Amino acid sequence: MRLTVEEFRNWAHKSITLLGMSGVGKTRLSNMLRKRNWFHYSGDYRIGTRYLDEAILDNIKHQAMQVSFLRDLLRSDSIYIRNNITVDNLQPVSSFLGKLGNPEQGGLGLSEFKRRQALHHEAEIAAMRDVPEFIRKAQEIYGYEHFVNDAGGSVCELDNDEVIRVLDEHTLILYLKATHEDEEELIRRAESDPKPLYYREAFLDEQLEQYKRERGIDYVAMIDPDDFVRWMFPRLFYSRIPRYEAIANQYGYTVTTSELAQVRNEADFMKLIETVLTRQS
Repeated sequence: MRLTVEEFRNWAHKSITLLGMSGVGKTRLSNMLRKRNWFHYSGDYRIGTRYLDEAILDNIKHQAMQVSFLRDLLRSDSIYIRNNITVDNLQPVSSFLGKLGNPEQGGLGLSEFKRRQALHHEAEIAAMRDVPEFIRKAQEIYGYEHFVNDAGGSVCELDNDEVIRVLDEHTLILYLKATHEDEEELIRRAESDPKPLYYREAFLDEQLEQYKRERGIDYVAMIDPDDFVRWMFPRLFYSRIPRYEAIANQYGYTVTTSELAQVRNEADFMKLIETVLTRQS
């Protein structure tokens, strides 16, 4: 969605999609806006509570069944397990994605890893397709004035033009671009605390072969899961930048994390958007 400053100011019910890598500030900004009559739509929350809920529970139950004490209780319906996913706690989604590698270190085999990646891919597409309906619900049911779509970091990897067109038609797309200093900090964080990530299958296949060559590894089961994530993150990060930029150049606008860091309230955010609209008009 392309707007002039005047059109943006006169837009009674503003709807904005935030794009960018995990850690650039999308959720922090969304949480701030939520306190000012903005409906916070978390793509990852929708994925976990609507589209991957059963798969996540099945995975947890599978793990629990390995413990004889819990297995007997589950089989006798003496206990039940449910997700407790919140906007601020998306750990079950991350745990479901898992890490590739040695099963003795908590890793997944390649076929199971790819199966989960594919499920996440379809779930993210579905979650983004739900945005227009949730814009309606936010206003008509919940009484929110505005809407912010806190999109997952892998939206740029979906390779689904329809999804981007839906977001463009119903929201102003804002790409939060990390500065060089913030890029280094995000990579440092990922290396110190490696977390499960989504990879396009072609990218995964290409990088996996390179990783195995560099490490002298013949089989996926020999991979240290955390080492693989640490090795992959910078490559994934820099592979996503041109994808984000392509979306922003065609459909939206770009702000830097240094600009975003100056935003302390809703008024600051509105001023920043007006600055960006003027700059990129």
